[in-house]
This record gives sequence, structure tokens and C-alpha cells, in this order.
Amino acid sequence: MTRFELPPEHVLRAREKLVLDHFHDEVAQDWDATLSTFPHPHYELIAQMTVHDGSREVRDYYHDTRVAFPDQDHEIISFRHTVDAVVVEFWLLGTHLGPLGKIPPTGSSHRTRMTAYFIFDADENLIVERIYFDQLTILKQLIGGLDKRDPRDLLTIGRAVVGLLAMSGDEPDSRLLDTVPPQFD
Repeated sequence: MTRFELPPEHVLRAREKLVLDHFHDEVAQDWDATLSTFPHPHYELIAQMTVHDGSREVRDYYHDTRVAFPDQDHEIISFRHTVDAVVVEFWLLGTHLGPLGKIPPTGSSHRTRMTAYFIFDADENLIVERIYFDQLTILKQLIGGLDKRDPRDLLTIGRAVVGLLAMSGDEPDSRLLDTVPPQFD
């Protein structure tokens, strides 16, 4: 098979089922089922330039995001097949009820458009979920829901900005920086 040929329909259907099950299990917070979709769990968050590799790191990622957004959900916008991946555009939704890294809870909700690449190896194993989104879109919604005239909300906004600044100094994961361009014929 070349890079110009899609796999057969039964392969695409199996990938689709796996990815839809993965989405469903994440919303249900069934982490064992979600992790079972990978032989080795691996997430790449491009906006943050972070990698969560292995069961323990991915479980910690799930825990931290559900503490921040216990009602996290999604709405699928589109679903596409490629030679080696499924590409899903979706809205991510949630109410900020717990700390998001060093950003204190705001009580605000967000609805953020995202794209996730579910990449498969030659043996049809899911090897990575690579997620693209705009962090500023989320932050604007979390802070935008606060009353700028209320001293308590102004304090929350100040703490959120300080938390964001504290998180902005993290070094990008080198696995996301060391890329190799594709070979073209």
C-alpha cells in the first residue's frame, strides 16, 4: 500500500469503532477501557508541547483534567480517515470547577474546537492521540465568564494570570521538537 491508498473498508470500520469507543470511554471516565485502546498509551498535546507517555502518565493526565473539568464532554464535528490515522474535529466542553495546572477554578464553562489525530501503526495498533487546540480560546472563556466588577472575580482573574505565567516557562517536550520531514517521490 502506498501513501495514496486508503486501507480496505473493514480496517477503516475497525479504526472508527476503536476511536468512537475511546471517546465514549473518556466521557464515561472508564480509564481502563480507554487505555485498552492502546498497546502503550501515548498522548501529545501540541498546544502545551507536552507528552503523556505510558499508563501512569496518561492516568495522571485523565485525573488532572477531570479534577479541573469533572463534567468534560465532547461533540464530534467531523470524522475523517487517512492512510494511517483517523482525524476527528470536535468541540470539547467542560465547567472549570477545579485547578487547571496552576490556574485556580473559575466556575466558568468552555466550548473549544479541537482536532485529534489517532495514529495507527502498520499492525493497526493505536500508537498516539495527538491533539491540537488553542489554549487562549479556553482561557478567554474561563476568565471571560467572570464579573470584572466583582472584587472576588478580579482576584480569581489575577490568580489565573499568575498561574498561567507560572506554567508558561515549562520546556517543550523534545519528542515534539525533533521532527523529520516526510520523504516525497
